[in-house]
Amino acid sequence: MVNEIALTAVTGTYGCTRALKDGAVRPEGFSLRFEEVTPIIRAFRRMVRGTEFDVCEMAFTTYLVARAHGKPFTALPVFPVRAFHHGAITRGAGTRGTGGHGTGGHAIEPRELAGRRVGVNRGYTVTTGVWARGILADEYGLDPGDVTWVLSGDEHVAEFRPPPNVVSADGQDVPGMVASGELAAGVGIPPADGLVPLIPDPEEAAYRALRSRGLYPINHLVVVRDELLEAHPDLAPSLFAAYAEAKARYVSLLRYGAIANSGPDDRVYQRVAEITGADPLPYGVEPNRPMIDQLVRHAVEQKILAEPVAAEDLFAAPTLGLAG
Repeated sequence: MVNEIALTAVTGTYGCTRALKDGAVRPEGFSLRFEEVTPIIRAFRRMVRGTEFDVCEMAFTTYLVARAHGKPFTALPVFPVRAFHHGAITRGAGTRGTGGHGTGGHAIEPRELAGRRVGVNRGYTVTTGVWARGILADEYGLDPGDVTWVLSGDEHVAEFRPPPNVVSADGQDVPGMVASGELAAGVGIPPADGLVPLIPDPEEAAYRALRSRGLYPINHLVVVRDELLEAHPDLAPSLFAAYAEAKARYVSLLRYGAIANSGPDDRVYQRVAEITGADPLPYGVEPNRPMIDQLVRHAVEQKILAEPVAAEDLFAAPTLGLAG
């Protein structure tokens, strides 16, 4: 439209973003020209290392680390991807613990990972890994500092330096090392033969955690270049409103069972809505403050951040009072 400011943007195509990407919903005063980046994690790295886009989806912990290293973009409290991570912790099917009776022992338990080596898919700051280590700490009493974490890849934020109990696999086959038992367990390892969940019935364990302690992890948010936020004070609220409207249309379809060929994410969000009686994808700082604060706490405890950061300091100022 006339006088709209065109912005380059990257976000995955999800139920909650579809109306935005197909143009049914538009941010007032701006047009979004979407670039497709597959897998989406490549966009995170390109944004962190080269600030290639005006608006970009990003993993939450990647953003925390990027912010700590002065990257020139700021988040909106728009959270298009949430997930449960009890199932992200796997072990080799034959991996045994040390406290069982008989010659074979028992299947290794989370607390028995202390003093052992655990594989990590990609980097230490991957958000799934941060949440998974938080689950091991909060629900099973495992101090992440007592484990040696073996990485299959590097970090999006090149300046990040991990703590001394984090090491590289140096090109070795981390999934294979987990499956063989050379590594006691793995975090975020893609499904493969020989791998089983460390936590029994992880899906129900996740829903128990949702019911008992409100655990509903945020994985991704949206960032915008600081230069644009400063030049256009109405940009952040306009983008927030558009993302929130697109999401509201999706949630309405979920509630009425009107999504054809629903996938696993749809079913998870439907289950969350049934359990909580609330919007399964709330946007805004206040509706998400417990999860924001919890992820920051995990990042500090896991020595990803040097000190805590307040939620108000993470998001664009004009969006702090918004919810959708």
